[in-house]
Amino acid sequence: MTDGKPTIGLALGSGAARGWAHIGVIQALEAAGIRPAMVAGCSIGALVGAGYAGESMDKLEAWARGIRSWDVMRLLDVRLGGGLIEGDNLMRSLAKQVEPVDIEKLRVPFAAVATDLEAGREVWLREGSLMDAVRASIAVPGLMSPVRNEGRWLVDGGLTDPVPVSLCRALGADVVIAVNLNSDLVGRHIRDIRGAARHDTDNDSGLRKWVDGLDERFLDGRIGKWLEERGKDEPTPGMLDVMAGAINIMQDRITRSRMAGDPPELLISPKLSHIGLLEFERAAETIEVGRKAAERALEGSDLVGEEPEA
Repeated sequence: MTDGKPTIGLALGSGAARGWAHIGVIQALEAAGIRPAMVAGCSIGALVGAGYAGESMDKLEAWARGIRSWDVMRLLDVRLGGGLIEGDNLMRSLAKQVEPVDIEKLRVPFAAVATDLEAGREVWLREGSLMDAVRASIAVPGLMSPVRNEGRWLVDGGLTDPVPVSLCRALGADVVIAVNLNSDLVGRHIRDIRGAARHDTDNDSGLRKWVDGLDERFLDGRIGKWLEERGKDEPTPGMLDVMAGAINIMQDRITRSRMAGDPPELLISPKLSHIGLLEFERAAETIEVGRKAAERALEGSDLVGEEPEA
């Protein structure tokens, strides 16, 4: 705090494709005259946070809005090693949108959270390559291969701190605005499976098409045929339904626990259960949901009209 003015920090949570909502949140904050002085991010929150700290938001938004379904397939390079996706194509594309600099050179203080796979501890990435920090933070176990860093294997920070409020305070924030993208996701996949017209309404269609293509390419469609036979009498959750559902439950419970001990001064929780795990092509819709959620959260907030320390 300087001259009685609070230093405002922004904690951006995990959420895969739902993370484009962070862009809308930042737009709403800036429209209200709130310019966070530092940003901490987890997973997709680390990516958008890197764009904000690196002053590349316009470029990142334009890229996100331009993504189409076939682009998602192209960016998700299959290797079948430590995860289904290696991530090289994605990171090469992102490096063209967000300036690949060292974190220490950013004008806005930034940090990303990852998880040490062996020790089970969260790791705060506050120096070194910005894009390396993002890559480690987005490494969803089973989906994207882990990252080797200083003798450690790092994976998605959502395993230990999905909404990094404490990291934001460690950067120097007096007031933390946190964005939780996963507040309404628990049980969604199972409810979808039980729906009478699941194949017409499935919100993970982009992900399912990608997996179906993988099945046809490598396994001659055997997984799909087996699941079809198994599901004649009663629909059975598929592999990715189970994985996504498990991640949602885990992150919801961890987020509740962490924020009970260290609650943010303002919590923004966009309702994004209709956006699938890898539906990155729905950026325009997701950004708008984030913007509206932030506007609602700011109504009557003491932060509106303040002159934050920048």
